[in-house]
Amino acid sequence: ASDNMTKQIPRLLGPGLTKAGKFPTLLAGGEDMQEKIDEVKSTIKFQMKKVMCLNVAIGNVDMDKQQIIVNTQLSANFLASLLKKQWQNIGQMFIKSTMGPSIQIYF
Repeated sequence: ASDNMTKQIPRLLGPGLTKAGKFPTLLAGGEDMQEKIDEVKSTIKFQMKKVMCLNVAIGNVDMDKQQIIVNTQLSANFLASLLKKQWQNIGQMFIKSTMGPSIQIYF
């Protein structure tokens, strides 16, 4: 899109797209599109609201066991770093597959 149109997108579509979590990512002229797509797909967002429960995707079926372990450790440590009292604010932590039972990994 042109520069004028790009500047109007946040003002016109921002409130609706932000609430849905679908705000578009800016892609500069010299950037590789596939690399940007892979980067956005591998990014997780913690939406810290006034809820006591938080869910986040840390892996998929294409990943091996070690990658899932690393992602779990990184996401848990990053979540703890966002909280005021860090690990003291986390009561319990579970890991769960889509159709399987949940397994408690922190208590």
